[in-house]
Amino acid sequence: MSLPVTSRAEDIIGIEDVVRGFARFGYVLDTALATAIHLVIKLGKPLLIEGHAGVGKTEVAKVLALLLDAELIRLQCHEGLDVSSAVYEWNYQKQLLAIKLQERSEQTVEEKVKHIFGPDYLLERPLLRSIRAERSPVLLVDEVDRSDEAFEAFLLELLSDFQISVPEMGTIRATHRPYVILTSNRTRELSDALKRRCLYHWIDYPTLEKEMEIVGLKLPNMQHDLAGQVVRWVHTLRQMDLTKPPGVAETLDCVEALSSLGAERLDAEAAERTLGCVLKTVEDVSKIKAAGIEKLRSR
Repeated sequence: MSLPVTSRAEDIIGIEDVVRGFARFGYVLDTALATAIHLVIKLGKPLLIEGHAGVGKTEVAKVLALLLDAELIRLQCHEGLDVSSAVYEWNYQKQLLAIKLQERSEQTVEEKVKHIFGPDYLLERPLLRSIRAERSPVLLVDEVDRSDEAFEAFLLELLSDFQISVPEMGTIRATHRPYVILTSNRTRELSDALKRRCLYHWIDYPTLEKEMEIVGLKLPNMQHDLAGQVVRWVHTLRQMDLTKPPGVAETLDCVEALSSLGAERLDAEAAERTLGCVLKTVEDVSKIKAAGIEKLRSR
């Protein structure tokens, strides 16, 4: 079956539909990840994706939103993330103005309180917005491992029942269940409670053949021989004991950089000039230079 450029969940019949749909947007899926995404669509289960940095975890949610023609709602996690940033916050200025205007009204205190803690004064943050959307969005909880354990507790109600409790208003349930993708770089171990509520998939570094396919889809106009040299170079670097091994994103950056510099092949000079595209710490750069770029490149 040929799918339109953008689809709805009901158009996704099988796993091959997912594979073909993602390929149209330049994302190469293996069967295991395609199966997990298919279950997200059909069962409505959240999916936790872990893996190395730069292997395409965040991109899964972006492409899924494109495939389903759905809104992408992104929550970028960080240390100290709390309810007011992630779930909801009251519009205090608007509430104060309402209180001032109601000073001489004949309403009871209870009626005034109920009014100012109503929907008109609620500021939606990503998690609340995802369950109040008029159509199922894709909710991306990105780098959830960067948040603390206390924040994970805020997620559990959403992940299990697709609802959020607002003390002043009660429980708000999703009218249209969001498609939830969580990503983690494993900077810390996530709680068992969170993991139990999710499907799980690990994205490893791709094989050389698969990475060539990814580069071909993402950068179809790039010289094939040059792209192949870069992919092999990056695979060599990943075998080194680096602080931050390069991901697929770095491979793509390097191919584009060499092309923009007019390079026709990846020689030692070109590799050294573009080290900043693939290595992100001074320690890693020093280690590769000390090992000899020409020696490593010719492996």
